[in-house]
Amino acid sequence: MLHRAFAYVSRKIFKSIVIFCLLLLMASLSLIGLSVKEATARAAQESFKNITNSFSMQINRRVNPGTPRGAGNIKGVDIQKITENAAIDSYIKRINAIGDLKGYELIETSETKQNLTPERAQRFGSSMMVTGVNDSSKEDKFVSGAYQLVQGKHLTDGDKHQVLLHKDLASKYGWKVGDKVTLASNIYDADNEKGARETIEVTIKGLFDGHNKSAVTYSQELYENTAITDLKTAAQLYGNTEETAQYEDATFFVKADKNLDAVLQDLASIKGIDWGSYSLFKSSSNYPALDQSISGMYRMADLLFWGSLIFSLLLLSLLLSLWVNTRRKEVGIFLSIGLKPVTILGQFLTESSLLAVPAFIASYFVAQATAYQIGNHLLTSVTTDVAKVASKAAQASNLGGGAEVDGFSKTLSSLNISIQARDMGIVFLLGFFLLALVVSVTASPILRRAPKEILGDMS
Repeated sequence: MLHRAFAYVSRKIFKSIVIFCLLLLMASLSLIGLSVKEATARAAQESFKNITNSFSMQINRRVNPGTPRGAGNIKGVDIQKITENAAIDSYIKRINAIGDLKGYELIETSETKQNLTPERAQRFGSSMMVTGVNDSSKEDKFVSGAYQLVQGKHLTDGDKHQVLLHKDLASKYGWKVGDKVTLASNIYDADNEKGARETIEVTIKGLFDGHNKSAVTYSQELYENTAITDLKTAAQLYGNTEETAQYEDATFFVKADKNLDAVLQDLASIKGIDWGSYSLFKSSSNYPALDQSISGMYRMADLLFWGSLIFSLLLLSLLLSLWVNTRRKEVGIFLSIGLKPVTILGQFLTESSLLAVPAFIASYFVAQATAYQIGNHLLTSVTTDVAKVASKAAQASNLGGGAEVDGFSKTLSSLNISIQARDMGIVFLLGFFLLALVVSVTASPILRRAPKEILGDMS
C-alpha cells in the first residue's frame, strides 16, 4: 500500500504540489492563529496583573459633580469603612491637587505657550498637577505604564513631604534624588476653598519617565509638569489633613481567595455611606481601550485559526473530489479484483499523509518566520481602530491630554509571539483528523458503488 501510494504521489507531481501547498498554508495559518492567541493571553495577564481582583471607588458624576474644579470629593471616612471589610487585602487612595513649584518655571512646548495668556502665566505659570497617594507603585499612571520609575524609590504609606518628579524637569534644574524643592498652595485654584497659603518643602524620593501620547493644551497636562506626593503633602496644600481631605478615588485589592463580584455585592450593604454619590467599578473598566484591544486580538486570532481551517477544507474537499473522480477506473479495477473499500480508502489516506507530514513539518518553519510580522500587523490594525474610538470618547468626556487620558486610551503595544510544541501537536492531530474526514467523505460515494457500475460508467 505504501509503495503504491508513494508511486502515485510522485507520478502526479503537479497535483501533489498543489495539495502540499494547500496543507502547508492551512497548517501555517492555524499555527500562527494559535500562537497569536496565546501571546495575547500572556500580554493580557501581564497588563492586568496589578489590577486583577480589584475595584475602584469613584464619584457618581450623574448626581455628584465633585469639587469646584471637577475632581473627586470622596470622604476619607467612607474609604476607611470599606477597608475594614475582611475581604480587602490592601488599598490605594488618591488626592488630586494643584501646587506651585515655588521659584521655578514649568516646561513649556510650542502648543502650551499658545494658550499661556499673561493672566494665566501670572496665576498658574508654576502650577503643577499634584497627585497624593499612599503607594505610588499601585497608582494608575504607573500601573498603566504611562509613568515608569527610573531612579529612587516609590512612595509608601507613612511617607511625609516626599515627592516623585519627572526626570526631564529634574534635569532642567539639576535636581537629583534626595534634593529638596518647595511646593506652595495656589490661591487661584478653585479647589483651594479654604484659601490655604501653605509652603511645603519636599524631598525628591524618585524620578519617573514617560511622555504624552496625545496632544495637550496647557502645560499642566504635560507629564513633565506633574508630581506624585505622599497624602499628607497633597492634603496640606488645601489646608487639610489626611482625615479631612477630599479624595479623588480609591482602589481596593481583594484577597486572592475572594470572589470580586461577591465582595462588591457585600459592600453595598455597608451603612453610613452615601452610595448615591459614589460608584464602584472593577478596575479593568478603567482601561477600556486595553480591554477592547485584547478582545479584538482574540477575535482576530480565532478568525485566522478557524477561517484558515474552514477555507482550506472547502478547497481541499473540491480538489480531492476531482482527484478521486479521475481515479474511478482505478477504483473499479481494485474493487473487481477483490480489494475491500476500506483498503482502497487506506491507500487514499496514505497518499494524503505522505503530503501532509512534510507540509505540517514545514509549517513550523513558515509560521516561525512569519508569525511575529503577521501577529503584530494584526495588532497594529486592531489597536489603531481602538485608539481612534478611545480618543473620540476621551474628547467627548473632556478628559484632556494628560496621563489620565493616556491610561484611558492605553492599548496592547506589542506581542511576544512564539510557536510552541503544544501548538504543533494541536495542528498535527486536528490536521490529520480533518484530512482523514475530508478524504473519507469525498471517496465514500464511489467506494460504495459496485465495480460493474463504476466500470460501466467509464465505457
